[in-house]
Amino acid sequence: MMSIEAITSPSSAPAENQAEEKMNTAETEPYFSLNNLEDPSPSKDEEDNIQLAKNYYCRQSTGIYHIVEVIQQRTNPRFNAIEYYVHYKGLNRRLDEWVDASRIDCNRKVPDGGNPLTNPDDPDNRMTRKQKRMHDEINHVEPTFADMDPATAAMEKEHEQLTKVKYIVKVLVGEYLIDTWYFSPYPDQYGKQSQLYICEYCFNYMKLAGTYLKHLDECHLRQPPGNEIYRNANISVFEVDGKKQKIYCQNLCLFAKLFLDHKTLYYETEGFHFYVMTEVDRNGAHVVGYFSKEKVSAYGNNLACILVPPPFQRKGYGNFLISFSYELSKIEGTVGSPEKPLSDLGKLSYRSYWTYVILDILGNVSSAFTIEDLSRMTSIDSHDIISSLQLLNMIKYWKGMHVICVTQKNLDEAIHSKHFKHPRLPVDSRCIKWHPHPK
Repeated sequence: MMSIEAITSPSSAPAENQAEEKMNTAETEPYFSLNNLEDPSPSKDEEDNIQLAKNYYCRQSTGIYHIVEVIQQRTNPRFNAIEYYVHYKGLNRRLDEWVDASRIDCNRKVPDGGNPLTNPDDPDNRMTRKQKRMHDEINHVEPTFADMDPATAAMEKEHEQLTKVKYIVKVLVGEYLIDTWYFSPYPDQYGKQSQLYICEYCFNYMKLAGTYLKHLDECHLRQPPGNEIYRNANISVFEVDGKKQKIYCQNLCLFAKLFLDHKTLYYETEGFHFYVMTEVDRNGAHVVGYFSKEKVSAYGNNLACILVPPPFQRKGYGNFLISFSYELSKIEGTVGSPEKPLSDLGKLSYRSYWTYVILDILGNVSSAFTIEDLSRMTSIDSHDIISSLQLLNMIKYWKGMHVICVTQKNLDEAIHSKHFKHPRLPVDSRCIKWHPHPK
């Protein structure tokens, strides 16, 4: 997957975080307390019957029962009850969660090799093919180890063991209380908290609400610590140097890892630039997404990692960041491609961008041109163009080379299909104030 770069593995937390240890230790209530939750009060028998590394049926929040593996257990201090960390078999790990014993059915037998997608009202414990297909699409069901080549499967197993349990369940960032998706290697005891408090401007992280509120009064940063290279209405993009602003970039990477699964963690940020997208109002520049880029890429990658946090998704920001990375490549006079392999959401985002750019050109240019011409015009790598045209059935392999084959009929069909989506927030290249860095 695209790597999340340069996260230092600090031996100790930043000084700001260490200071909170000296504060009133009696402060334990979260800033966003969940006082309206009822005590689940599972029975002692239920808890005694649940074993780690065993499979059970577990009730999801949707009411559907699904086969899970119980991975870990802990005591919830609020209810003084045991919780279990479960992985829903066959589904993306972002759905893994802590549940109480009342949601786990210890009496129902789990069949060997059975379909993990089950309906509690269906005596066969089976979904229809249509239901399963819809369920797979919604939950991004991933391939099993058996579907992978041996080397990939070995790496996947190692990665899964290292990042198996997600302790941080929620993070408070600005006005948003966000459910996390994956494990992130926050240092020391910060990584074992169920909730962290994160400054939306400097991305410093704290365990206690009081420390967080004190930090908000003292933090004077109101925009990313870099150069503003794009401004159009209330949208700004800042270029942050990972060498000059190491702590900021490390904190940003740690936060991003909460929502990105297959990321390789390095120990420095010096080799990357971070392009941070913000919404600007009278209070400051609020981060809504970013992408990182290697200062020198051996493989011609124009993007290493991209994130739009959950509160800002489905607003066109992901497409904007992808488009922005290619606008920088055009200014550099190079052809670029994202670091691969892409995640499931990354594939969807890039496929949408590539398809729109290619169809927009094909629909407005009457003269014939080659794959290389398209690549030169768009700064999109020729392999990405070929794969996009193959999905659109607009390319053929003839006499040892790929040839674009477009008829007015299949062009019209493609433009009116779900693959062709106008960007909700296009990049205005006239607003970019940036020059390539010397290599």
